[in-house]
Amino acid sequence: MSLGLALAVALDKGIDKFRSVFRVGFYTPVVTSIVAVAVVWRFILQPDGGLLNEVLSWFGIQGPDWLNSTTWALPSLIAMGVWRNAGNMMVIILAGLQSVPVETQEAAHVDGAGAWRTFWSVTFPQLRATVLLATVILTISFLQFFEEPFNMTRGGPLGSTTSVSMFVYNQFGYGKYAYGTAAAYVLFVIIAALSVFQFRMFREKDA
Repeated sequence: MSLGLALAVALDKGIDKFRSVFRVGFYTPVVTSIVAVAVVWRFILQPDGGLLNEVLSWFGIQGPDWLNSTTWALPSLIAMGVWRNAGNMMVIILAGLQSVPVETQEAAHVDGAGAWRTFWSVTFPQLRATVLLATVILTISFLQFFEEPFNMTRGGPLGSTTSVSMFVYNQFGYGKYAYGTAAAYVLFVIIAALSVFQFRMFREKDA
């Protein structure tokens, strides 16, 4: 969310030229096939000759075997998930920013408010509905975190990257249909409960 918000603000205010190019560039990971993304990230995270470890070696740092380490496999997938979803959050928040009346921001500047105070006290409160939408979408997306571990690690090593959705998938693969169905219902209840909580939290703030 923070990365998407920062990108949206930069595109809305700080970058005038090539704005459309930046939008397409940041949004491309959202619409790119997860298989293609997995191939690229496997190359980046390879222990020998991978792009990330190669860069780390320039500074004398020995990079780990990212996807085969119980310590680093999940953070690696989280980084990949953030990279894929930041563009989606950026587009949603950017749409909200462009609907904020310019007059309110100009009034804040006239009253002596700086850029940060104007954004935090004037612009951001008017983005509450947009932030709510983005938060709900992002929460549901990561609670259904499946494609990244399925294509990158198959839930390993030692189950360290097995998400709830992948756990449900595995139960059906093992023939444990009742157990998998029960787990899916639990996941549905958690998603519904968190969504209701988020809506109530933002509604109470509005009140």
